[in-house]
Amino acid sequence: QVQLVESGGGLVQAGGSLRLSCAASGRTNSLNTVGWFRQAPGKEREFVAAMTWTDANTYYADSVKGRFTISRDNAKNTMYLQMSDLRPEDTAVYCCAARDYSGSLKRYEPQYWGQGTQVTVSS
Repeated sequence: QVQLVESGGGLVQAGGSLRLSCAASGRTNSLNTVGWFRQAPGKEREFVAAMTWTDANTYYADSVKGRFTISRDNAKNTMYLQMSDLRPEDTAVYCCAARDYSGSLKRYEPQYWGQGTQVTVSS
């Protein structure tokens, strides 16, 4: 089992930046792919970004490409989502997620989920 805990959410004005963190614990040596999803009120959960844990290949949703950057620190068992040029439509609960098997980044189906952190972007 892998446990994930997010931090770093908050309120920011449009055009601003935030960095989310996600600390992993438990069987972290089994991690293969990590990533982020988000869910806005009244909407379905949406994929944001994913990264392979060992060689750092990345994949982004078109809606965040060029504005968000996913990264990780293997030594700290922590992944990050750097968000820039934030827009009101980025407002959502952001969850980190992980899986311990390899597969396509475009079809990312995690096994483990964090509780989520709220990001609110004001106009």
